[in-house]
Amino acid sequence: MASTSSFLILALFALVSLQAIASDPSPLQDFCVADKNSPVLVNGFVCKNPMHVNEDEDDFFKAANLDKPRVTNKVRSNVTLINVMQIAGLNTLGISIARIDYAPLGQNPPHTHPRATEILTVLEGTLYVGFLTSNPENKFLSKVLNKGDVFVFPIGLIHFQFNPNPYKPAVAISVLSSGRTTTTKSNLG
Repeated sequence: MASTSSFLILALFALVSLQAIASDPSPLQDFCVADKNSPVLVNGFVCKNPMHVNEDEDDFFKAANLDKPRVTNKVRSNVTLINVMQIAGLNTLGISIARIDYAPLGQNPPHTHPRATEILTVLEGTLYVGFLTSNPENKFLSKVLNKGDVFVFPIGLIHFQFNPNPYKPAVAISVLSSGRTTTTKSNLG
């Protein structure tokens, strides 16, 4: 009887220990600034020599002027993306950011980010946002957001944003959990 309870305690301890160390591995180096001139591509760009990294170039800084309104396109929106192509220091860090401008009645049509979760914050105006789940039962989730509101679009799900105001523009900042975010347009429209 004592050996059975000892075995159970040992098994429980082993399971708890596995949960305690279940995390992402530490990176091998502090950063990996993209060497965009290298012909070699392996899960991102090859790392630039750390001795040649500079804070004043596009390694860690970009005067992106994300505070300035942008001219919108035919769907009355404009996405200004900042990823590894604009700031080489984002290479391998798994994050990017975008400013999205919406003209009155503008939209960011249904699309997906196959490798990224997105978190969107409304800076100005109102947005009607939503996404379609794949499980359970293709459920549609949507919400009207106002200035300061935050909404999450889970990885790979079809989602959209729409400015319902016919008179005022809207602006949002979107952060994505991928350093080289690509967008795939859906066939919903």
